[in-house]
Amino acid sequence: MLETLGLMGQGFISALHPINLLAMTAGTTIGIVIGCLPGLSAAMGVALLLPMTFSMDASTGMIMLGAIYCGAIFGGSISAILIHTPGTPASAATAIEGYQMTLKGQAGKALGTACISSFFGGLLSCISLYFFAPILGQLAMKFGSPEYFWLSIFGLTIIAGVSSKSMVKGLMSGAFGLLLSTIGMDQIEGVKRFMFGQSSLYDGINVTCALIGLFSMSQALILAEAKIKERARAREFSDSMLLSRKELRDIAPTIGRSWIIGNLVGILPGAGASIACFMGYNTARQFSKHKELFGHGSYEGVAGSEAANNAVTGGSLIPMLTLGIPGESVTAVLMGGLIIQGLTPGPNLFMGETAKMTYTFFAGFVLIQFFMLGIGLLGCRGFAQIARLSDAILIPSVTILCVVGSFAIHQNFVDVVIMMIFGVIGYLARKLGLNNAAIVLALILGPIGETGLRRSLELSEGDPSILFSTPVCWVLIVLCVLGVMSPFLMNRMTSGTMETED
Repeated sequence: MLETLGLMGQGFISALHPINLLAMTAGTTIGIVIGCLPGLSAAMGVALLLPMTFSMDASTGMIMLGAIYCGAIFGGSISAILIHTPGTPASAATAIEGYQMTLKGQAGKALGTACISSFFGGLLSCISLYFFAPILGQLAMKFGSPEYFWLSIFGLTIIAGVSSKSMVKGLMSGAFGLLLSTIGMDQIEGVKRFMFGQSSLYDGINVTCALIGLFSMSQALILAEAKIKERARAREFSDSMLLSRKELRDIAPTIGRSWIIGNLVGILPGAGASIACFMGYNTARQFSKHKELFGHGSYEGVAGSEAANNAVTGGSLIPMLTLGIPGESVTAVLMGGLIIQGLTPGPNLFMGETAKMTYTFFAGFVLIQFFMLGIGLLGCRGFAQIARLSDAILIPSVTILCVVGSFAIHQNFVDVVIMMIFGVIGYLARKLGLNNAAIVLALILGPIGETGLRRSLELSEGDPSILFSTPVCWVLIVLCVLGVMSPFLMNRMTSGTMETED
């Protein structure tokens, strides 16, 4: 206990280093800008700027990526409130009440509510990050090869099932990613597999190139396919963004409920902020004393949505850091960032010298919430104009960043080619209704699952019963079944709220 408290204190001291504070400022600002732009996403922003962190210290790089993540989730509410177009899927429910408030001349109050609720939702989510992550990390130390095999299968079933409209297409996406993960040198026997004579594929497909292509380049192709258009004009607003004490007291219970909802949804791998925002909004409406205002501009509805989707951020990091299971596409990209820094998600992150980096990141994640609050309140009027940026400017800018970012990894043009190939794959996957997050997750989890399966069978001399030999294996098997069934459960939980939006 004392050791953990010491690590927490050291983490805050390290997080307050000037370079880390600069990373928080830059990352939060960039994230809000990305979130403001309809059509972009938090996952795309983190993937696009991942190469920027290669030369940074591991903790500084992760702090910057975490700041982009949090900033983008909040930034989506700005365009949702001002032009009725959610910048990210996580702000879809915010647009219901936020835009109605804008039409009533209360855009400032709506933005202020979104910013303050996002701050408290994200800040409170750090409690679970500090409390649950070390516990799960200790549990993961007891895992053997069979457990790691089922753990990888669990991660694939969760994100493939929940993140795709079609469970079959989601599982197809995961299977395709698993096939791609076999490219490169066999980890156990040292045999070349599907390398096509390219020595650059010795270590398999570069995960960063795949991330940039699937999430960023594919989005540029999607935008290019559509007609080049100007964004809807953001409405001007002159009212104050600061809330009165009474208004803060009114939304406090809503923020508390949405924090719990968002944390639970975030910890559950595969659910994500887009589900949490509707659940938070629906709960705010159910408990409100002024239900008649919902649908006509209720700041309680804005608070419920924004506190829930930002509470997901801290919760979603827990399974990624402790078990190596990203809860959604953004944490899949963040996991790629950890691997690139030479760090393996799991119990080792909470041991030895690596623990100092982990707790520095945790402390930085707490401080990011304060930066988001300050930058959000001070810069909303300026960020509102970013939502007007034309696709004619956005598309070439994103394309250039994709090419430069992928080339910067190893100063190798082959990486650019791989990125472009995955850009086309990502584009086709979106057109066919497949799931890019499941593809990249399978690229990451595939080698873990393959190694766990083959080592287990070697230990048992080919007897498959070893895969069912421990209670942990059976728990993970049950979770895999629940993961496949989770889309049906989530649809039931959110169907009532979706009807309200319509």
